[in-house]
Amino acid sequence: MSLVPQDESMGSKEVFANVISMLLYYIYVVEGKNKCKLTNYSEVKKELSYMKPKVRVLVCDTIHEDGIEKLRQTEFDVDVKTTISHEELRNTVSDYNALIVRSRTKVTKEIIEAGKQLKAIGRAGVGLDNIDLETAKKRGITVLNTPEAPSEAVAELTIGLMISLARHISLADRTMKDGKWIKKKLRGWELKGKTLGVVGLGNVGEKMAKIAKAMGMKILITKRTPPKPELLRELEGEFIPLPELLQRSDVITIHVPLTPQTNHMIGAKEFQLMKNGAFFINTSRGAIVDEKALLEALQSGKLGGAALDVYETEPPTDLTLMGLPNVICTCHIGAQTKEGQRAAAILIAEKIINSFR
Repeated sequence: MSLVPQDESMGSKEVFANVISMLLYYIYVVEGKNKCKLTNYSEVKKELSYMKPKVRVLVCDTIHEDGIEKLRQTEFDVDVKTTISHEELRNTVSDYNALIVRSRTKVTKEIIEAGKQLKAIGRAGVGLDNIDLETAKKRGITVLNTPEAPSEAVAELTIGLMISLARHISLADRTMKDGKWIKKKLRGWELKGKTLGVVGLGNVGEKMAKIAKAMGMKILITKRTPPKPELLRELEGEFIPLPELLQRSDVITIHVPLTPQTNHMIGAKEFQLMKNGAFFINTSRGAIVDEKALLEALQSGKLGGAALDVYETEPPTDLTLMGLPNVICTCHIGAQTKEGQRAAAILIAEKIINSFR
């Protein structure tokens, strides 16, 4: 059996493996047990994999069981504590190599610094605003998310909210249940032929724009970088600056991540640029919109209506905005589909596993 490295560039891990293989050879062969069949580095590496300590993962929020099972099948040691408090997490995070969270758990600087063994933080979903990215980067911790998983669900919800705005579905449902027949007051409008302004064209924005295009809407797009020419052709869309999009759109929908640059990117100035009677939808992150400015624009009649799935404070403590008759509100359910949740759990499990390989 050759235990000498064949490649002079072999690193310290390979040299260490050869030393271990020599020890194994001595124990099993020289001692007469004749159990050692390791003849090259790859076999040694495989044998050593059984000697490694397990990766310990803490799942802090509810994710689909299939994601947890995938981690366990890879022989990761997984603890599920979906009601863990900030204090409890701070006191126990040092025992884990990876965290998996959704939006409930806040992975603050304090948590990250207490996680002496942390190597990865996984967000089963899109937004990373509940994770201190700067501290994670300084500590060399990999931060992962699954923006591709809930895109279909969020795009479909956005379309649903737009249709509900156009046809007063929420108000019709509420008044019917109150025993009122207000048919003549509920004259709506059709999506076909209307101009949709899409702010941000990532996974969700692109899917939403494609559905809207199929419904006969004209598509305007603004984003940091120009979209691919083939996508622009498919959408028959225009790529224009934000101010022009706001001025020309009948409906504006927001699909950008929350960053220091996008915080309150839609405020009083932006609402004033919009058409009188325009409709506004936000299914991205609440803090992207100045809610006080939105309230003013709705109360003044500048906007015809708004549909919101996200809020600056969740759950909201001031319900003035949500109580307006021309506002449709849902409780951050964009990604809340069986398919979306399962996909997010499996994808984040796969990404966590790959980060330790």
